[in-house]
Amino acid sequence: YRPKRLSIGARVGRAYCTRRAPMTRAKPRDPYRPNVGLALFHRQGLVFFGRRQNTEGPYQWQMPQGGIDKGETPRDAAFREMEEEIGVRAEHVDLLEETADWLHYEFPIELRARMKSRGPYIGQKQKCFAFRFKGRDSDIRLDTHSPEFSDWRWGALETAPELVIPFKRATYEEVVRRFRKYSVG
Repeated sequence: YRPKRLSIGARVGRAYCTRRAPMTRAKPRDPYRPNVGLALFHRQGLVFFGRRQNTEGPYQWQMPQGGIDKGETPRDAAFREMEEEIGVRAEHVDLLEETADWLHYEFPIELRARMKSRGPYIGQKQKCFAFRFKGRDSDIRLDTHSPEFSDWRWGALETAPELVIPFKRATYEEVVRRFRKYSVG
């Protein structure tokens, strides 16, 4: 008999064999909250913009977005968020594209403090989806879930970066670059 490892509490003359499970390193927590961003294109190439509920100032408009629930795929989250935020069901759209990579943005310090209850995130990472809307304007409903938007409109995709809150601007510029091809009807 040969002891593999002496325990800390070993006494003189008596060694105890201690078998320990191999040490595993905890996976570092991703500081970016997983999220989906939605670009909903009208047949004529315009994109959906929603006016954020209870906001003031010049940066009130954005495209729908939302968190990915645990165990949910980004694609499933995109369809769920579209229905929750703007009432548009899967039957009213065709999926055009999903970004292969994640786009990131960081929250300003003052916003991080207010969002502590959602976790220790410094920002969000988004999988972005382009959809072609094939329904009627009356199929868009802002009152189907907890309303996030108070109003909506169709607009040119290229105007999105100037409408959105500044800390999301670089992400919107990248969405414009990648999805510009869908802004033609």
